[in-house]
Amino acid sequence: MIKKMILKILRIVSFILFYIKEVIIANVRIAYDILSPRYKIKPGVLAIPLDVETDFEILSINNLLTMTPGTLSLDISTDKRVIYVHAMYVDDPEQLRKEIKAGLEKKLMEVTR
Repeated sequence: MIKKMILKILRIVSFILFYIKEVIIANVRIAYDILSPRYKIKPGVLAIPLDVETDFEILSINNLLTMTPGTLSLDISTDKRVIYVHAMYVDDPEQLRKEIKAGLEKKLMEVTR
């Protein structure tokens, strides 16, 4: 029982540190782009299939994406299986999908399950 609690606390701390790192990287990227003479913005809207299932998980990923500079959650499909995200830097749409799924969504599922 205590071992599970310690593991859960470690996962939560790991998630918080991961998310802080992602926010800092996003802020630096946007600040650099604003201060440089040429913009590197390539905006786009992506449909990202979701593996999260509960309303709490969907709400959490929605809010976390929106709070991260450079991304904005636009909508969630009626069947709650796809989230539509506007991103400022879409050089490779498939790579961005993989980053969100393997990063934010995976870490979120580790904390909530």
